[in-house]
Amino acid sequence: MSTRILPAVGDADAARSVTTLLSQLPEAEPAGPVGDSTSLLDTLARLAAESLDELPEVVLVHERIGPVPALELIREVALRFPSVGVVLVTADASPGLYSAAMDSGARGLVGLPLSYEELAQRVQAAASWSVGVRRHLGQGGDVFTGPGGTVVTVSGAKGGVGATLTAVQLALAARASGMNTALADMDLQSGDVASYLDVQFRRSIVDLAGIQDISPRVLQDALFSHPTGIGLLLAPGEGERGEEVSDRSVRQIVSALRNRYDVVVVDCGTQMNGANAAAIEMADITLLVTTPDVVAVRAAKRMVRLWDRLQIRKAEETVTLVNRFIRNTEIQPPLVERITGTRVARTVVPANFKELQAAVDAGRMQDLESKSTVKQALWGLAGELGIVKPPEGNEKAGRFRNDRGSIGMRRRRGGRSGFEGES
Repeated sequence: MSTRILPAVGDADAARSVTTLLSQLPEAEPAGPVGDSTSLLDTLARLAAESLDELPEVVLVHERIGPVPALELIREVALRFPSVGVVLVTADASPGLYSAAMDSGARGLVGLPLSYEELAQRVQAAASWSVGVRRHLGQGGDVFTGPGGTVVTVSGAKGGVGATLTAVQLALAARASGMNTALADMDLQSGDVASYLDVQFRRSIVDLAGIQDISPRVLQDALFSHPTGIGLLLAPGEGERGEEVSDRSVRQIVSALRNRYDVVVVDCGTQMNGANAAAIEMADITLLVTTPDVVAVRAAKRMVRLWDRLQIRKAEETVTLVNRFIRNTEIQPPLVERITGTRVARTVVPANFKELQAAVDAGRMQDLESKSTVKQALWGLAGELGIVKPPEGNEKAGRFRNDRGSIGMRRRRGGRSGFEGES
């Protein structure tokens, strides 16, 4: 029986060396190497979507892979695709790294420079393990399987622009359409998702921060099952505890949520830290909320440039939502698009707080009336983003995720608006 091997190697010279040796292994079917962590996960997800049997038996992860570090990448592959044997290729063969690799879910470690005998031994062992797992895994309920759902992060350009309300309504819209939906509050110091949905809670995201392997059962224990059917992962009641949530733990948490739910909406708040930066980097769709005023749009521009400098998200991969829109304002969506360099959603949310006030004051955003123009706009946005089930026969969904290059509003020149000279 042949062994399918997918190497993930960021360095071109190392990729050639690995590919050459793999081609010499008996009964090996090495695929072309992928050059970064995103390509690896996308490739595995695509294969798993066709059939779990299409997944390779072995994945080789080189130590110089990026942007996700090798050990974190191994952990995510092991969590999302538990029947794939992962082998780490590294120059550091110390007991400490070996132990860390095993804890992350690796099935073996190959030292550099590569040795044919060692590579063959580790690949064969990982392949045998993979075949055994696939034979006995079945449909057990305590493992994650499949390519996972869509992750949408919602960030505010500045405080008070409506990011949390937007995140809540997107999650409600997805759930109402029949999508299995989770809403995670990663505004770790001042999250208000619980206040918007009338929730009293004991557990929070902090309860998952120190766990090495988040199984479905562990994840379920940390989630609050809301009466609407949404699974809520809430920010801690004590803001200072947010510091316990690292970027590494967020990667594990988001991966676990992605593999349990069709749609995962993450409220990232307005402040940047390692935790929500990791969520934004992993997201399929990144939404940035602003209002049509000079201060907020300038804040949106700063946020986008920050993400770009930190290599978290490119401007053209970000969708901007204009909230509290007034038709006669000087700052129109095309101007916001030009200033921020992002793609502005076709949907705009009208300025109509009177519709919201009763639901906000009661802390029951799920009770917002269907005739509310704000609700209608935000649920329309959910359809535009492709996170609701489209009506039968209508396949126009998921455009921002799957057709990134084709979305964009025609740009028109704006009037005098306080942005003279900016681009």
